[in-house]
Amino acid sequence: MNFRRNSVPEPEINFIPLIDVLLVIIIFLMVSTTFTKQKQLKINLPSASANQLDSKDKSMIVSVNDQGVYSIDQRVLETGDVTSLSEELKMSAGGEQPTIIINADARATHQAVVNILEAARIVNLNKITFLTQSPK
Repeated sequence: MNFRRNSVPEPEINFIPLIDVLLVIIIFLMVSTTFTKQKQLKINLPSASANQLDSKDKSMIVSVNDQGVYSIDQRVLETGDVTSLSEELKMSAGGEQPTIIINADARATHQAVVNILEAARIVNLNKITFLTQSPK
């Protein structure tokens, strides 16, 4: 008499190799992932206050209106390109290092102000300030 049943053993799922594979994948992802830190520009914004110019320094007012017409010390220039503006700045400076005061209309283009800055850079005039008005 055989009291044993002829039964097939139940298959077992071995989780240890699966866990090993998952741990290797996690370690691979941790090692291969690059953590980049977003760089931010640190900017100190300038503050405007009255009477910052020294009265002993020679100054030159360069104005530009909303149509892009330039003037140096209330003398209107015919052309508004950078080379002619730099030549006029050099003539008006007379070999000195004056402070250039940029008086730009609020509706003047950004390019018009950049042209003044570029012309001053060409002539090596590096004392530059902006004329502002207090809010009403």
